[in-house]
Amino acid sequence: MRLPVGAVRPCTSPSASKHLEVGTLHSPTSHLPRSLLNTKFPVLRCSRQPKNQYSFYVCALTANSAKLGKKWMEYQGINNWEGLLDPLDDNLRREILRYGQFVEAAYRSFDFNPSSPTYATSKFPRNSLLAKTGFGETGYRMTKNLRATCGLQLPRWIDKAPSWVSTQSSWIGYVAVCQDKEEITRLGRRDVVIAYRGTATCLEWLENLRANLSCLPDGSGGSNAPMVESGFLSLYTSCRDTGPSLQNMVREEIARVLEMYGDEPLSFTITGHSLGAALATLTAYDIKSSFCGNAPMVTVISFGGPRVGNRSFRCQLENGGTKILRIVNSDDLITKVPGFVIDNNDVSEESQAFQMAGLPSWVQKRVESTQWVYANVGRELRLSSKESPYLSKRDIATCHELSTYLHLVNGFVSSSCPFRSTAKKMLNKHHREKLGAIR
Repeated sequence: MRLPVGAVRPCTSPSASKHLEVGTLHSPTSHLPRSLLNTKFPVLRCSRQPKNQYSFYVCALTANSAKLGKKWMEYQGINNWEGLLDPLDDNLRREILRYGQFVEAAYRSFDFNPSSPTYATSKFPRNSLLAKTGFGETGYRMTKNLRATCGLQLPRWIDKAPSWVSTQSSWIGYVAVCQDKEEITRLGRRDVVIAYRGTATCLEWLENLRANLSCLPDGSGGSNAPMVESGFLSLYTSCRDTGPSLQNMVREEIARVLEMYGDEPLSFTITGHSLGAALATLTAYDIKSSFCGNAPMVTVISFGGPRVGNRSFRCQLENGGTKILRIVNSDDLITKVPGFVIDNNDVSEESQAFQMAGLPSWVQKRVESTQWVYANVGRELRLSSKESPYLSKRDIATCHELSTYLHLVNGFVSSSCPFRSTAKKMLNKHHREKLGAIR
């Protein structure tokens, strides 16, 4: 559900540095002040942008990234990121930003222009997509284009409508496999990335509005069946005569990758923003279900994702060993929809009873019988736009942008010191208080 706030342009590939580089596109509406150019974190470059279009970019530098080696499973969430989130471990920060780059590549590759003959497809060929999106050498090779198809029953006249209205199937992301030996050594395993963009077409927006829960096709049924948002499920499982479903494309590529590399250390990292975050969660569930006993470690790194499924769906993910790290901006409304959510603090894994956050008991009973009861999944890294001194604009669109998420990850220190720019002040204050106590 990417909000339409402007087109994306690739940033210049940065030179090797210890710092993360952020590029801002300067315009009268830019929400990052030019005074930020003089700060140590982050380093900024400005360039011109068409009127009323702005964004800023975070480019994680991998040249000086730490070697994960035998600890790679910890950073992939084997221990649910215990001790790594608060304060945020620098190696984990780099990995989150690195996966954010893959999502940004999906956005930059997508043809957003409705008047273009290649609308809703990838602008770049498979063998050069990662390079042409401005990230330079990643060590990964793209192996599969992925498409999502709207499953809504549409009137016949829709085929005669403009392409921005009638496009039922569109390029949604890709699969990339790490091929560089040095990067494989640094990561401690061969990593496979599945990256998804957010909402872009009219029919994808319509699917997003189908917020009631539906049973998974391979679910067991019954009152405790795993259920997910209808529109997300439709985009994942629908197909047309001209092409397979996103689900079948993913399964086919995963089977191929397992056949080629299944005898070596391997990980699947699925990442996405907004709608892409929801599809990433569905993909992780599907991989674990379809390749039961054969699938290696599956991790989801999601940015600004909406709710996806009910409590049974969450339990199935957890029981299957899927690790999910949700990057959430407290000021992003998209992360608070759809439906109602279980108050996780009041629900034990064994309990069958719900406690709906902030609702009277009689309302809870009525809601329980509907298909609108969701549960948040995975581990959460909670950030806030309000904590950044560099965000002059904090409207709905800005709070949801992927670039805002990467900026907040780059700056976050801990819950007691939410942004790097305040760290020095916090340390000085602590030092003064300590001196005062000694005196």
